Amino acid sequence: MTSENIAPVELAALIASRVCHDVISPVGAIANGLEVLDEESDPSMREFAMDLIRKSARQASVKLQFSRLAFGASGGAGSHIDMAEAGRCANELLAREKVELKWEVAASLLPKTEAKILLNLLLLAANTIARGGVLTVKASERGGAVDMQVAAEGDRARLPENVRDVLLGRTAPDPLDAHSVQPLYAVLLAREAELVFDVEEEEEGRIVLSAAPAA
Repeated sequence: MTSENIAPVELAALIASRVCHDVISPVGAIANGLEVLDEESDPSMREFAMDLIRKSARQASVKLQFSRLAFGASGGAGSHIDMAEAGRCANELLAREKVELKWEVAASLLPKTEAKILLNLLLLAANTIARGGVLTVKASERGGAVDMQVAAEGDRARLPENVRDVLLGRTAPDPLDAHSVQPLYAVLLAREAELVFDVEEEEEGRIVLSAAPAA
């Protein structure tokens, strides 16, 4: 299947599955904590359960807020997204990870499609530094044209070859599932915004994903 012939209903189903996959763990932990509260009378166990519920509810909320911006029909100032809000959501999303976020977005607002592209590149870049590192996010708008860049620096930073090939338009995800749909979704967004992706992989453990207007 290519990006040209994916059915809109299938794309919607895969994105929904992706969001569900992200929140199922903290929601499940909340359910487990509630079961402990129902069954336990020991104060220490009940406090443990309440702490689990609090943390998991916060984690689920953060993931849903970010997903609303990155994948959903998010609100905002008309057709734009507040990038300060996007930066806050991104920072909270990465707070539990061993990733330092440097949010250096010059634009205060970005068109929704471009903002979604930036947040999807952030997710892809964050996945390349599973051992932790630094994520630097930049975006600016001039004359209606948006340039953006997300750089990931960390030990053994690596972008899977299939993800790179999808971003560069060389191939489509195979198989296409809830996990592999994200780079394809980013490509579809970029096509709508008339942007093209570039990928740089440096030997020093640095990966740069960027998007700019097509020449």
